[in-house]
Amino acid sequence: MLHRFLHHKTAMATVGLVLIVALLGIFAPFVAPNDPYTTDILHKFQPFSAQFPLGTDNLGRCILSRMLYGIRPTLGLAVLTMIGTIGLGALMGLLAGYFRGAVEEIIMRVVDVMLSFPSQIMVFAVVALLGINVQNVILANVFIKWAWYARMIRTGVMQYRDRNFVQFSRCIGTSERFILLRHLVPSIAADLAVLASLDVGWAIINISTLSFLGLGVQAPTPEWGAMLNEAKNVLTSNPTQMIVPGIAIVVLVSAFNLMGDALRDVLDPKEVER
Repeated sequence: MLHRFLHHKTAMATVGLVLIVALLGIFAPFVAPNDPYTTDILHKFQPFSAQFPLGTDNLGRCILSRMLYGIRPTLGLAVLTMIGTIGLGALMGLLAGYFRGAVEEIIMRVVDVMLSFPSQIMVFAVVALLGINVQNVILANVFIKWAWYARMIRTGVMQYRDRNFVQFSRCIGTSERFILLRHLVPSIAADLAVLASLDVGWAIINISTLSFLGLGVQAPTPEWGAMLNEAKNVLTSNPTQMIVPGIAIVVLVSAFNLMGDALRDVLDPKEVER
């Protein structure tokens, strides 16, 4: 699998792009050319220059610096959302797929109820109910999206729960916890990796959408969705202010989606056998 990964151009390119973006966000204070919070009305809507490589916004702030600092909330919150979503979805999916019976029935009925509502509308409702802040945005996304992953992971667990190596572990008296952690989790690890990469892309779009609508990250904190919200009022006079974060979101989400497809190819056991 490692050999296939190192020779898979799409996987290497997307992982490299994501790592570069993450490193730029981590070291933003060192690579940003200007302070992202400093306003200067006299220098608003400045064109590209050595001092302002991507120009300035309607308040005279450096767009490139705000883009670099915006990686932290945009990508960081998406990763936290992915960890919570995949963690809860994997737990519920493992329990439903392995124990069956009453446990499966209860979990899957809850999943059916959660999936019966439009996810985006439910996220808006939860954020409006709990209040507008970053923690509630993450909780809302995890609360709404875990059910979809629980169903996907349950399907994967059901493919392995009756395999010979699991049956043998039961016959020799191995604990259920050992079977779940040492047999089933590694068996569905490839599916979890693919789902996680796809979930980050979904989370980026969702968090940026909430920020664009004023329900997520609040000004003056630089975040790509919030930057789009600020730029929509000056779209005709300074389109660059909206184009830059818009392209960044599209590129980063596309990279995670392509990474998911590449990981599916790399981690597919059938492909490895060939």
